[in-house]
Amino acid sequence: MLQLPKLQRMRNLASTEEAYEQCRQITAKHSKTFYLGTLLMPPEKRQGIWAIYNWCRRTDELVDGAQACFTTPETLDLWEQQLESVFAGCPIDDTDVALVDTLGRFPIEIQPFRDMIAGQRMDLYRSRYETFEELKLYCYRVAGTVGLMTSPVLGFDERYQTAPWNTPEEKALVIEQAIKLGIAKQLTNILRDVGEDAQRGRIYLPLEDLALFDYTEEELLKGVVDERWRELMRFEIQRARKFYTEAEKGVGALSIDARWAVWAALMLYRGIFEAIERNDYDVFARRAFVPKWRKLTYLPVAWLRAQAL
Repeated sequence: MLQLPKLQRMRNLASTEEAYEQCRQITAKHSKTFYLGTLLMPPEKRQGIWAIYNWCRRTDELVDGAQACFTTPETLDLWEQQLESVFAGCPIDDTDVALVDTLGRFPIEIQPFRDMIAGQRMDLYRSRYETFEELKLYCYRVAGTVGLMTSPVLGFDERYQTAPWNTPEEKALVIEQAIKLGIAKQLTNILRDVGEDAQRGRIYLPLEDLALFDYTEEELLKGVVDERWRELMRFEIQRARKFYTEAEKGVGALSIDARWAVWAALMLYRGIFEAIERNDYDVFARRAFVPKWRKLTYLPVAWLRAQAL
């Protein structure tokens, strides 16, 4: 049982409206691309997504934030206890109030949240991944789980749910495709942030892939950009794009009022690869990002896909 300081138990927490507003501000500040996509959702759904995003960000900050050097396995144990308190309907922090409200509105399960914490535990003791299968497990835990968290909020198309030819196996496939979208986004983050991660001594690209292109850890940490590096990055981007392609198949099964946002987020994130390519694969000296004007051009295309697919 999580033991809280007496003062914390006694103080008044934010109202539900205030808590959602805090989550909105945090999402808008720290993930502009993602936030833009949420604005295309109905109010209740976008608020639920903000609450989930805030929890995910706070979880990530435990190992990647300013105070990460003080995080221990015991820190994550306490964080998991706080998660259990939230799922029991007992918020501890202000933004927990929004998540408790979201859990009351949508049938969200706790296991994906636990899996994400398990992914943060990996970051405590691992800074290298030998194979893609090892990296894929990490990506599932820290990002694929988001697909499981958010699917109940996004909802599924009623016609899809009731069609007799849609078997439980096919519905499970849709969930798998939601997971693949999360993995695709995490792979995108990894490729965009290679330089930043290297400064912290972390290499997320599979070491077997580096060896395949005769490129060394030492060269990566030094930020060497040559034709070997470019070929390696082309290889990694091609693999990540396949995850996006697989994820696309599941968007049409979502509720109609959620598809535009998901299509927009998918296209905006995938656009980061084009930015990396325009930068000639130099992710060490130049941060890849999608310009605002280009983001706006994605929106009508995403809308058309949401209606037709």
